[in-house]
Amino acid sequence: MMAFRTLLDSGIVGAAGSDFSPGGFSPPMAIQAVVTRTGWNGETWGADQRIGVDEALRLNTMNGAYNAFEETAKWSITQGKLADFVVLADDIHTVDKGKVKDIKIVRTVVGGATAYQA
Repeated sequence: MMAFRTLLDSGIVGAAGSDFSPGGFSPPMAIQAVVTRTGWNGETWGADQRIGVDEALRLNTMNGAYNAFEETAKWSITQGKLADFVVLADDIHTVDKGKVKDIKIVRTVVGGATAYQA
């Protein structure tokens, strides 16, 4: 399930998504899941499919725009493109990989305007 290491190594531009029926599955939780490959019960599943933080960020951001053929309107934070983004309280690259889901969002920008500020 979610063999992202194999997909990426094969040159496939994978994108994250969720059909998590119990409720919301936040992007930080999704990033933590593919980086650690550890479930809620502490069990590691598919350790050989772990990917790096930068790969997980692309999987959850830019790759979705690419796979939807929207890279000319999205894809990057560039003048003239849509630029929805969040500002995190901690550096996702340095926080313990098992704590990524706990990083607080301090600001959300949608359509160029702040939609949330902690």
